[in-house]
Amino acid sequence: MANEDKKDFNAMLHDNKDMPKFQIITDQKSIEKYGGSKMYFAPPIDYDKVMKKVPYGKVITVGKIREYFAELSGADFTEPITAGIFVSIVAWASYQRSEDETPYWRTLKANGELNAKYPNGIKAQKEKLEAEGHTIIQKGRKNIRYYVKDYENSLFDLK
Repeated sequence: MANEDKKDFNAMLHDNKDMPKFQIITDQKSIEKYGGSKMYFAPPIDYDKVMKKVPYGKVITVGKIREYFAELSGADFTEPITAGIFVSIVAWASYQRSEDETPYWRTLKANGELNAKYPNGIKAQKEKLEAEGHTIIQKGRKNIRYYVKDYENSLFDLK
């Protein structure tokens, strides 16, 4: 995203954009990739509600949240692009509020990767996670990425 300081992320958080909704996809490659044709779109506020549940010392991935929404709604999968966008909206909305914080830094990308699109980038997320006892590791030489080491052992179970 760009110009975060000029956007009202809390307004975006509460704009459901006619969601929740379902869409049937017909592209065979996508059906094979996602394991079915019934795609679910969760509204931004639902991501906020789930991200608020992740306790101190635990983490979750966007993929786990998507799996949870798909199972809850009876869909084959939750749409991945809006999921990534809405997780960022949750983070920025929390950052802009003076109270009712959402611990967005506990929500990771795939494979435990930190999210550069969160407020103040990877450095801030790294500091918050380390303060909760997580070890952050760096991978790559040119395209450097940061991950929570052994994140699987700290995954929060939404069930």
